[in-house]
Amino acid sequence: MDASMPHRLELIGITKQFPGVLANDNISFSVRPGEIHALLGENGAGKSTLVKMIYGIMQPDAGEIRWNGERVTIANPKAARALGIGMVFQHFSLFEALTVLENIALGMDAKIPARELEGRIREVMTRYGLLLDPHRTVATLSVGERQRIEIVRALLLDPKLLIMDEPTSVLTPQEVEQLFDVLRKLAAQGCSILYISHKLHEIKALCDTATILRGGKLVDTCDPRQETSRSMAEKMIGGGLKDLVKARDRVFGEPRLHVNGLSMPAPDHFGTALKNVCFTVRAGEIFGIAGVAGNGQNELLLAMDGELPTDPSAIKLGDLPAGAMSPSARRRHGLSSVPEERNGHGAVGVFSLSDNSVLTARERPGMVNMGFINFGAAKTYTRKVIADFSVKALGAGSTAGSLSGGNLQKYIMGREILQRPSVLVVSQPTWGVDAGAAAAIHQAILDLAEAGSAIVVISQDLDELLSLSDTLAVINGGQLSPKMQVGDASIEEIGLLMGGVHGNTEAPDAIPA
Repeated sequence: MDASMPHRLELIGITKQFPGVLANDNISFSVRPGEIHALLGENGAGKSTLVKMIYGIMQPDAGEIRWNGERVTIANPKAARALGIGMVFQHFSLFEALTVLENIALGMDAKIPARELEGRIREVMTRYGLLLDPHRTVATLSVGERQRIEIVRALLLDPKLLIMDEPTSVLTPQEVEQLFDVLRKLAAQGCSILYISHKLHEIKALCDTATILRGGKLVDTCDPRQETSRSMAEKMIGGGLKDLVKARDRVFGEPRLHVNGLSMPAPDHFGTALKNVCFTVRAGEIFGIAGVAGNGQNELLLAMDGELPTDPSAIKLGDLPAGAMSPSARRRHGLSSVPEERNGHGAVGVFSLSDNSVLTARERPGMVNMGFINFGAAKTYTRKVIADFSVKALGAGSTAGSLSGGNLQKYIMGREILQRPSVLVVSQPTWGVDAGAAAAIHQAILDLAEAGSAIVVISQDLDELLSLSDTLAVINGGQLSPKMQVGDASIEEIGLLMGGVHGNTEAPDAIPA
């Protein structure tokens, strides 16, 4: 990367304001050709707003954007792509019933004959090692393979700047390395990359420069290779990062949750069948379940929390058969759960936080008496959740939909943890939250286990599972691997188990002619 080369992208004094929120406050930084540039910050720091303006989804209120030294107005995403700006979003926009080729064709600005487009797709896949059959149906692909579709679609535009938003949140360690190889190849060819991630060890391994935002302001630009993950996290949050306190030589109590021979057909066409899943979690134990999305995690959580009824003896809370119990009955017997999807499943967006507390926490905190809701008790409980978990909200009357994704996640986690359940089942506990909030949530989980709860953590973040869990298993294709002690587990072994048959990316027939 030649420092004398002109900037590929330059932001000068970019400001964007929404009612009551100054999202970006006079932000200036630049990205050079061939540079892999990280954009870091807590939830609500202004990262998403900034990249939306670079990609033409919204316009700045003040400041200017320069492209190759010339001032530009990026009116919309099509105009951004015409300049050479591509973006791979965190949440994929794919039609599962269509093929890889059909999905890519739908995302192209120009209409290209199918045979010509397929040839170009194969060329890009071969050049960057993104092996995939263009005629595979998306529903049959792993999450890592689906991400390749989005990357290939962006690369077909021959981008000069590629924006990546949390690209590794759903990948195995092996797939992360493959992605990094692709990004390094692109950078070597002169493509600039703007990389957004909460995984600071990845920033150190991949990026040349990091720009750090806090509260809508630019607070630092640094060389991540000269920083530690901790130092970057502390710049993001503007203070010291607390160390996790996990007691050593913990002694576990009686079994609290039994899953025994749990087999279930897929709930729908795109779901995953569960096949003879067995495990036990004891009081005080944190049991981690690793896996790439779409391998039965959602089905397993729904079976445990009662949304998908099972054989009565397949799930037990202590000695009590619970497989046929409703979710409310399981909650009365001490189980709490946090689903992966927070919007609409974990919380109702149009309901107040107080009303959302009533939905799942009405039993143990005493919000209901003889069938009548005690709204005062609900508000008091909700205020405690907001205070204890540092939820940025105007109060218990704020609607769930008015919160940012990270703050909604903190509210939902707090709502369940403060009930002090005997069993907690949680999926993706820190998905989309920043380093400071993730540390607070992790400590709350550890404290709950220390108090005697049995906890199941389902996550795609291996670092999270390795730091939290006492024991660990991997789910792939609806089957659960044998339980292993975290101290005995290797990341390579876990990654291979996570990949399963999808781990064979070198298969010669991956791109059949």
